[in-house]
Amino acid sequence: MIIVAGALHVDPAERDAYLSGCRRVIELARSAPGCLDFVLAADPVDAGRINVYERWESDEHLEAFRGGGPDAGQAAAIRDAHVSRYRIDAVEPA
Repeated sequence: MIIVAGALHVDPAERDAYLSGCRRVIELARSAPGCLDFVLAADPVDAGRINVYERWESDEHLEAFRGGGPDAGQAAAIRDAHVSRYRIDAVEPA
């Protein structure tokens, strides 16, 4: 299993518009083969932060969906990003 998690930072005044522009991507990801979960969400404390969480069955599924990544407009809006890929070999109930 692959988990992609971290944060994007955008202008606080632009965050809601950025997230609205991501709605279709979220819908497409959630219906993509191998996607177990996908969310981009406003951080409740930091007005410019967008939390990223994705869970995929494999690297192949992730790469097949991701393609080139965010479009040029979305990429231009990102001021900073700290997102990592984690490879998970076991899952246990919390």
